[in-house]
Amino acid sequence: MKVLMVLTSHDEMGDTGHKTGFWLEELAAPYYAFKDAGAEITLASPKGGMPPLDPTSNGEDAQTDDTRRFDNDPEAQAALAQTLRLADVTQDGFDTVFYPGGHGPLWDLTNDATSVALIEAFHANAKPVAFVCHAPGVLRDVKGADGAPLVQGKTVTGFSNSEEAAVGLSDVVPYLVEDMLKDRGARYVAGPDWASHVVEDGLLITGQNPGSSAETATRLIAAVRAGAK
Repeated sequence: MKVLMVLTSHDEMGDTGHKTGFWLEELAAPYYAFKDAGAEITLASPKGGMPPLDPTSNGEDAQTDDTRRFDNDPEAQAALAQTLRLADVTQDGFDTVFYPGGHGPLWDLTNDATSVALIEAFHANAKPVAFVCHAPGVLRDVKGADGAPLVQGKTVTGFSNSEEAAVGLSDVVPYLVEDMLKDRGARYVAGPDWASHVVEDGLLITGQNPGSSAETATRLIAAVRAGAK
């Protein structure tokens, strides 16, 4: 199994002066789910090289066994420091793509034509795609083969309005993930705030929040294996 993981290159939280980027647990938990399943993992980002880490996600209260493992894994750290430029990547040779969240993707990957085309190509080639927390936001401009929004008519989840309010960023983010998905015609569903909640609809797998990261990856692995039979 060959997995592409796409990370943000954006590091500014709007005009607040605070830093953002990708959320560590949302990279680390899926990374080890894939690695422990024997997958070959490739990391990419719009700018390539070292993507920005949201410093809040590396605080003591956000640490998990997976984040600590990642921080102490020389191979993982080397891969993170040398992400490929997204423009140099295609869906050829990969079985699936996974997008970790963090607030960063709302500013760059949402508007990235290369990312949009990449997701559309994976989907058009019947390869499952997965997004966790804020990453479902990058589906905003992604379309299906019929030209309609890819999420239209599909059951999805993502970072909820109540979770965004809880972190005090509802008026900072360029859009609310929950509202955007509904606006694109998706059937948005959420579980309790901060609890793992994953939704699978056809080739599209979405997780609600950081705590959903491992389950989202596990569901994606199962989907790839089912498609390979």
